Amino acid sequence: MFIYALLLLTFTLALFSVFFTYTAAAALFRHNWSRLLAGLSLGVFIYLYGTWVYLTIEAKYGFGICLLLALIIGALRRKKGQRASKNWQMVFNLFFTAILTLLSVLYFTGTTGKPETIELAFPMKTGRYFVLQGGKGLPTNLFHFSLRGAIYAMDIVKLKPDGRRANQIFSRKLADYEIFGDTLYSPCDGRVLKAYGDNPDNIPPDMSRGPNNTNQVIIETSNSYIFLGHMKEGSVIVHDGDVIKKGQPLGCVGNSGFSTEPHLHIQAHKKIPGQPWYQGPPLYIHFNGKGYLLYEVIRPKRVTMVKK
Repeated sequence: MFIYALLLLTFTLALFSVFFTYTAAAALFRHNWSRLLAGLSLGVFIYLYGTWVYLTIEAKYGFGICLLLALIIGALRRKKGQRASKNWQMVFNLFFTAILTLLSVLYFTGTTGKPETIELAFPMKTGRYFVLQGGKGLPTNLFHFSLRGAIYAMDIVKLKPDGRRANQIFSRKLADYEIFGDTLYSPCDGRVLKAYGDNPDNIPPDMSRGPNNTNQVIIETSNSYIFLGHMKEGSVIVHDGDVIKKGQPLGCVGNSGFSTEPHLHIQAHKKIPGQPWYQGPPLYIHFNGKGYLLYEVIRPKRVTMVKK
């Protein structure tokens, strides 16, 4: 029900932003400029933060077009004689605009300063993938922020040709999710610090098995650790201590551990002698030279497979 509530909130706020933008654009600018700013700032906010992918990512682009059309059509149909906004309405509109503008800026910048980065190859095959959770710390990566310092961790799903991530908004069938069973390839050269793959996959949305039952591969390099989690039961084909190359198959995407639906969880940490891998400073991941934020689409380069 939570997913449906988020989707309903996204579309409700989207409709409000289109309505506010149209009605304000259709009035004299000097009378309703604060209302226009409020409508546009709400539109930008919901475009960035809206949970469009639970229906289809294409809905996001459709909303952006509708918002632009509302602005243009409203301006073309501008009428005189409409009431000006009252002082208290202007104050509310400006306060509302300031808050949403700040959140929209923080979407791109985060609140953690300039992060230290790590360069990796994208670990899956050609297709369209999607950052379901991620970003530069707060406010976009709220869920991961408290998890062992994983402030730059990413949850990645795969999109169908029509922009959906699954056959239904929230299916209980693992095979309905486009990413389930996708092969994972090593994003770098390194050594396998830990590999485990015997935990069963959850049936969405049950994640009662918790984080200690996550099928995973942890790769150690000369200066970092890379964790790939929620892998499919029985799919992990590397072992502790294996020396691996970038592009070498590791296993498949699944839904084990603390996970409500099939996805890849990936995070990276700087290697600090004498400290567990997860206590090192978190690293912001670049895939093939590019960083990705919350709800962005990833179109990876083709993975070059490496034989064991």
